Order: sequence, then structure tokens, then C-alpha cells
Amino acid sequence: MANAGDDKLSKAVLEARRASEQREQTYREQALKMYPHICGRCGREFKGKNLSELTVHHRDHNHDNNPPDGSNWELLCLYCHDNEHQRQLEIQQIKAGGEQRSAATHNPFADLKSLLDKNND
Repeated sequence: MANAGDDKLSKAVLEARRASEQREQTYREQALKMYPHICGRCGREFKGKNLSELTVHHRDHNHDNNPPDGSNWELLCLYCHDNEHQRQLEIQQIKAGGEQRSAATHNPFADLKSLLDKNND
């Protein structure tokens, strides 16, 4: 049996999702009217059924920043959009001092001069 707190939370989450979807539909429709249906990164063109694979990316990563001139938007395909957000996450991790990939430490040519000198003797 659900308690009143769970019901309030469920309703709040549902309302937030609906508001987000409505906001997204509005700026998506505007962006699709403003820009050619081409991915801004890979150049793939979208028509008909596959138009749903073209997404609106917020350049400043703020989904609430939707100026009417569309200056904060770019159309990206699903793949390029995912890639852009993954890159942003990696940048944030580096800035936060997260784990960074270390450079290779093995140098296969480290002792090359001495090996060549031995062969020339």
C-alpha cells in the first residue's frame, strides 16, 4: 500500500516529465522550422520517418535556455548528440579532478642508441 508521500512524489515526477516533454516539443518544433534537417556534425540528412532521429542540442547545455532566435540550438543526429554529451561528461570529470587516462609509459626506443652502438662494434 502506497503512502501519501509516495503519491506526492510520483505526481511531482510525472508533472516534471510532462513539463519537460512539452518544453522540448516546443523548441524542437521551432528548431525544425528554422534549420535544415541535417546533422550539424556528421552532415547526415533526415526526412520522413527518420526525422525523429534528429535532435535539438543546446550549445550551452542548459535546456531552459531557449531563445526565440534559436541561437542556443543545433540539430544533431542521435549518435552525434550522444557523443557530444559524453564528451561534456568527460570534460567535467577532468575539471573535477576525476580519473584521467594516463599517457603510455613504455618507450620502445628508450635504449635504441645503445643497441645500435652494440651492433656497430
